[in-house]
Amino acid sequence: MIQDQVEKKLHLTFNPIHLQVINESYMHNVPAGSESHFKVVVVSEQFEGKRLLMRHRAINSALADELANHIHALSINAYTDSEWKSLSGIPESPKCAGGGK
Repeated sequence: MIQDQVEKKLHLTFNPIHLQVINESYMHNVPAGSESHFKVVVVSEQFEGKRLLMRHRAINSALADELANHIHALSINAYTDSEWKSLSGIPESPKCAGGGK
């Protein structure tokens, strides 16, 4: 499963304090059981002192193969521990704007 691969790679790369990999494919016009649209929430000490762009680039790099071959869309939420503790929840993904959904 792609979701399992994503979780494993993010764990190995970032040693996260918190990790969520959410398959949001059901929100889009794709066949049932698809693994093409994901949201990731990664909380890691490795993000300390790094700008958001650098955090996203690091996650994209870790998942380069999946992004090139399997994943159509990836929503990234990358936080430091202190940022994570100050949140009241993760942002909701926007509704699908195409494909009849």
